[in-house]
Amino acid sequence: MIALPIVGVSAADLTLRSAELSTEQKLERVLGAADAKLTTGWVTGPLYQQPDGSDYAPVGGYENYHSSSRTEDPNVLAAALPAGARSLKDSIGHAKVHTTHGLLDTQLRELDTHSPLVKGLLTLDRGRLPEKAGEVIATQSFLTDSGYFVGSTVTPRGSTASYKVVGAYELPDALKQSQLIAVPGSLLEPLEKTLTAAGNPGLRPEHSYLVKVGRDGFTWNMMKETNAKGVLVTSRAVWLDPPADSEVPLYRQESKNAYGSSSSMQATELAILATVVGLAMLEICLLAGPAFAVGARRSRRQLGLVGANGGDRRHIRAIVLSGGLVIGAASAVIGTVIGVALTFGLRPVLEAQIGSRFGDFDIRPLELLGIGLLAVLTGLLAAIAPAVTASRQTVLASLTGRRGVRRASRVLPVIGLVAIGGGVSIALFGTVSQMGSVVVAGGSALAELGIVALTPVLVGLFGRIGRWLPLSPRLALRDAVRNRGRTAPAVAAVLAAVAGTVAIATFQHSDDLQRRHEYVATLPFGTGLAQVTENSGHKEVPAVRQALARELPLAVRADVDRLVVGKPGCDSWSDEPGCGRAEIITPKDQRCPLWEAENGPASFTTEQQRTLRNDWRCEEDRLGVAVSTVVADEKLLTVLGVGDPAAAAALKSGKAVSFDKKIVKDGKVTLRLVTDNKTASALAEKNQDPPGEDKVLAAYQAPATAKGYGLHLVLPPATAKTAGLTTAPFGSYFTLDGKASSEQRQKLDGTLDTMGVETEVSIEEGYKANNSLVMLALAVFAGLVTIGAAGIATGLAQADAEADLKTLAAVGAPPRVRRTLSGFQCGVVALMGVVLGSAAGILPAVGLRLTARREAQSLYETGIAQGHIGKSELAPYVPISVPWETLGGLLVLVPLGAALLAALVTKSSGALARRAAG
Repeated sequence: MIALPIVGVSAADLTLRSAELSTEQKLERVLGAADAKLTTGWVTGPLYQQPDGSDYAPVGGYENYHSSSRTEDPNVLAAALPAGARSLKDSIGHAKVHTTHGLLDTQLRELDTHSPLVKGLLTLDRGRLPEKAGEVIATQSFLTDSGYFVGSTVTPRGSTASYKVVGAYELPDALKQSQLIAVPGSLLEPLEKTLTAAGNPGLRPEHSYLVKVGRDGFTWNMMKETNAKGVLVTSRAVWLDPPADSEVPLYRQESKNAYGSSSSMQATELAILATVVGLAMLEICLLAGPAFAVGARRSRRQLGLVGANGGDRRHIRAIVLSGGLVIGAASAVIGTVIGVALTFGLRPVLEAQIGSRFGDFDIRPLELLGIGLLAVLTGLLAAIAPAVTASRQTVLASLTGRRGVRRASRVLPVIGLVAIGGGVSIALFGTVSQMGSVVVAGGSALAELGIVALTPVLVGLFGRIGRWLPLSPRLALRDAVRNRGRTAPAVAAVLAAVAGTVAIATFQHSDDLQRRHEYVATLPFGTGLAQVTENSGHKEVPAVRQALARELPLAVRADVDRLVVGKPGCDSWSDEPGCGRAEIITPKDQRCPLWEAENGPASFTTEQQRTLRNDWRCEEDRLGVAVSTVVADEKLLTVLGVGDPAAAAALKSGKAVSFDKKIVKDGKVTLRLVTDNKTASALAEKNQDPPGEDKVLAAYQAPATAKGYGLHLVLPPATAKTAGLTTAPFGSYFTLDGKASSEQRQKLDGTLDTMGVETEVSIEEGYKANNSLVMLALAVFAGLVTIGAAGIATGLAQADAEADLKTLAAVGAPPRVRRTLSGFQCGVVALMGVVLGSAAGILPAVGLRLTARREAQSLYETGIAQGHIGKSELAPYVPISVPWETLGGLLVLVPLGAALLAALVTKSSGALARRAAG
């Protein structure tokens, strides 16, 4: 019981320390053998950065930064390279690659792997490095996921060229990354040309440079000069010798605390960690204490002989405590050795799970010694109560095997009551305090300790129900009550484990009810949407529709197209040349004033904001879809469950159907064909409409009861054609005739994978809870602890009752008596612990839920008061609900299982022996 936690803690410490890289190791994996790495961020123009390059901000701050006023310079990196420095270009793009299973998201990288600057960035496992065009090396993760091997040929989607895999490598800091590396100029640029020639968006690769400058390396002053050109730098010299905070312009512009955790947060984390460690030690002591008591009880004759030969109580206590120290030390040594051996043996598995290679196998003796001392201290603490109990027995009682009579402590129950009252008060205070959950957790822990202290008294109260029980359970209950010294610690151990389980289960169950209440269906129940998520795959949509009809039991299928402006393969909001979009223009008098004012909501007083938030023009749709304006016939209305006959009639007559009343005025809707997305985005930042050609179409406004599920406008195909609008297919809405089975879904997914197009098929199945596994794991954990603690208590009870059991056997009692009594003794301890633990576990769950309710209500009321939200927003719903199924399983199945297990493992007969006199 003591060694097992030490195994886990020592293994965790060794794993974390080994995975924690030194500064030099981090730099080697980021920079290789270079002195610095130059990259660009998402902001353009001069910037300030942290010395380690982990964060940055534009000069003047984000509040004064406007991306539309700046243009990207493709040569900014090359221009920022120091004169005379050696450099190596590193380019990375993202694309789909054909595999044996379908398509795989893959990083495509161009890098001269023969350069000495690359040393440390990657590790070649087998094969060789690429030497010419048409050759690549692949990460082991890519080969595993794709089904390929060294010697296979791979083809990126859209490419007319194939590449031979000549080697396998790994990225020490990203073992799960799927990546291909080719020689510079042989992969990204040819693929870019092929994609753009086909009307598809390009790769837009990210470039960086590894730089070697020699001498003092890339200094802080050089970094600041490079930042002024809009380039980020990761420098080896600055990492190893960072400047003072006063010399960092970023910290003068913004406080350093904005880029890291505050001291108060660190103190809170330490307090939580200390509480968890303390409660874990308490649980181990409660479990191990009765085990020491069993040993002391079986050694009482030897301890009596010590007293008979002149030893006093101090010697008895020292002997038992020494046993605790020895067992604690042995547990420390065994647990630490096993933990180190497991970590060493499982190192490849741990590295694969973490996703990065260890720097070194970092054994820190002082930390392992501290963990070992924790085991020794736990063993000593667990032996205190048995030592005190053994020392209070008289020599005669020890030698004759008499149990003696010991009065229960009157101080401990008082302390328990005070701790319970104080803990409950602190927890309730936490529900209204700013620290919230931390205070609730602390108060709940104190209250639980109070219940542990009060356990002997509560065990005595349980004895009063014995008069209504049959003979065997009545004997077991009275035996447990009369011997509270061994019963109470076991009950307390069960209590602690069950309390934590009930608290988490109650919180999870209540949170699940809240999520169910807040869930917003994306489509009517049983309805689905199959869509090609990449516009460049529009030519494959008909095949996707056929696969959908072939593999699923469809009742109605509504094919939908999207509007196209420019190249049909462009991303919806791409600002590349030749790409545009069709945008609905909302009439100015029907736009929300909050977003039309020059300074946004800040242009209005708080009272005006509150009024406008409740204006119908400012209501926002809770659902969003990738394509909100579609071209479809009346089948779409059937799939969406729109039962308005006028809407279907409007579509048939050539009118558009609108689900957003803000966009329709006088029965008309305006579509603007935007051909310059970049200019449109710049004007949008100034609250100006984009330039473009308008198409004014007749429209029917659907009633408020009709849900569009994110769709704003549906155009009839004939009307779109008449208006000169270009369309491209993107998917189908559908309803099922019954329910799609798992086999049907798998067949559909397999068919779509072989097509080599990225397709998403979603079917609305309502809210689904995802915490069933958590509930099961908690119940199993509580059950194991309960059975373990109850088993220890039963073993101690059998040691106490051995003489009585021998007498029963001598007078002819049936063999099953021993089994029955053992089973009931175990079941009684388990039941008492589960009942008390269930009651104790409700407090922290209720406290945390009340805290969440207060915070949610406060945010809601503050939002309304300050005009950030309207009263039409859903009021917060934070329920408190007990998971009766989990609780019932704990109250019934766990004690019953413990009783049956104890009965099964107990011998039905014992050897006859002389009963001790007296």
